[in-house]
Amino acid sequence: MGFNIKTTELLLQTKKLDVNFSIVATIGRQTLNGSYVEFEKIFKRYGYSNEEIGHLISRENRYSEQFLMSLGADSIETFDASNYEGASQIWDMNLPVPNDQKEKYSLVIDSGSLEHIFNFPQAIKNCMEMIVEGGHMIGVTPSNNFLGHGFYQFSPELFYRVFSLENGFEIEKMWLFFPRADSPVYEVSDPAKVKSRVSLANSEETFLFYIARRTKVVDVLAKAPQQSDYEHMVWKNGSGTKKKQVLPSFIIPLGLFILKKLKRFKSISSPIGTGNKNFFKKLEP
Repeated sequence: MGFNIKTTELLLQTKKLDVNFSIVATIGRQTLNGSYVEFEKIFKRYGYSNEEIGHLISRENRYSEQFLMSLGADSIETFDASNYEGASQIWDMNLPVPNDQKEKYSLVIDSGSLEHIFNFPQAIKNCMEMIVEGGHMIGVTPSNNFLGHGFYQFSPELFYRVFSLENGFEIEKMWLFFPRADSPVYEVSDPAKVKSRVSLANSEETFLFYIARRTKVVDVLAKAPQQSDYEHMVWKNGSGTKKKQVLPSFIIPLGLFILKKLKRFKSISSPIGTGNKNFFKKLEP
């Protein structure tokens, strides 16, 4: 659980997006994970002095509380199922959070915890209910090439459907990135808006970073979300008829073989692999 080098940079960028860091809860006690030298470079690029950097991170202490305080946090609570990392609140997020933790925080941050929690619907509901109206959730989550890392790796569709107006939320930003300092960042489209599945196959460990705002307090997840193409039936043709084959029989398997090879090449030759560039728009540095 922690903020890798690119996550840290994206968190620094959220200060431009009116995210209120004053009362923070993190799911898991977060550390700054990565090269000390790389963190020094990023903090200096964002205007931190050497003295300030010394308070944020050291080779001995990587916990993130001082970093969050530099972003404006006055109060920080850390939630974990055990006390092995010194979390301030010991709570199993598989279970509903107590009422005194609801509508309490201006910001809830999950950075690599929810994929390890079996009862994900309850865990994400907990996070959503903990946020005050007008507050935010920031999630950083494995999205591709993390087989075996946790119970789950997640798609953009899931978070666009969970953080919906029906649940009193809206996604303000969703970015895709890779866990390295020089990673490009891509803005990820909502499948419901582009009326297509927003998918990719690539060869790098891939993360999603999303910012969701609580627009109003309603009963969260009172209705189970549906994947957008099934809910709206955007691809339904209704015909059920089979088109007559007009190509020679050997052409079809040959074409499929070529497409398979092209897809494999594309998956390793680009950071977003087979992803549609219209759905994953690269942001300028």
